[in-house]
Amino acid sequence: MLNQRAKDAAVEGPDGRALTLNDLPPPGVQRWVTRRKAEVVAAVRGGLLTVDDALRRYELSVEEYAGWERLYDRFGVKGLRATRLQSYR
Repeated sequence: MLNQRAKDAAVEGPDGRALTLNDLPPPGVQRWVTRRKAEVVAAVRGGLLTVDDALRRYELSVEEYAGWERLYDRFGVKGLRATRLQSYR
């Protein structure tokens, strides 16, 4: 269970605003829009979640999450659009 400090922690989100655990997509989300993917990447990079926590919470494979990070690094939030995936590969 997370302690109170972890619950109150915030990191910079992809849009520059503070991002807390309460701002993250809910576990079990089915529709992954670019904003949600970017928020998960920002949360992991900022230390709000570990990679393992994110993989478990969102039922992601290591490859899927790593792909999000690669696309985000290379193309920013727009690179996370599923409809544009082929253009960015």
